[in-house]
Amino acid sequence: MKATRSLLAAMVLATAIGATQANAQCSGNAGSCNTTNTASVTVGTLVKLGMSSNTTALSNPTADQVDAGTALDNAGPVFSVKANRSWTLKIKSQNATNWTYAGSNSGVKPIGDLAWSTAANGTFAAITGSDATVTSGAGASNGAPAAVFFKTSWLNDFSSASNAPGTYSLPIVFTLTAP
Repeated sequence: MKATRSLLAAMVLATAIGATQANAQCSGNAGSCNTTNTASVTVGTLVKLGMSSNTTALSNPTADQVDAGTALDNAGPVFSVKANRSWTLKIKSQNATNWTYAGSNSGVKPIGDLAWSTAANGTFAAITGSDATVTSGAGASNGAPAAVFFKTSWLNDFSSASNAPGTYSLPIVFTLTAP
């Protein structure tokens, strides 16, 4: 039984090889023979996002700046956008409502205390947990630059939980899509 199966498998394989060889053959009476092979590849939507740094050190507020309820400006990351079609760069906070706090003073800082803009002196928008468009391109890009600037707001209230001593961090997600 085992020998019969092996013989049958060998016959099927020989038939398949013979058929393949027959498809690749040609014959001609004029001294030449041509066959055609078509090479094909599918290129999908391609995107590549480069970011200048994985972290942004925000300015620490001074007592005078908290007393005045100041917003402190900082340059954020600079991006290089590469895409083979139209694209959109979006921003959002990974945290839903508050910054991540490390310390022993019960600090709570809303994510909206961090605002972003595409220009140092531009219009700033509070960051949220939902995607917001930073910039977009109508066509392919071979390294379009995009910069983000941050503004951190500090309440003029030394007893506010958002001004408690400790370390505050906010993971920010940047997403490049080419819909």
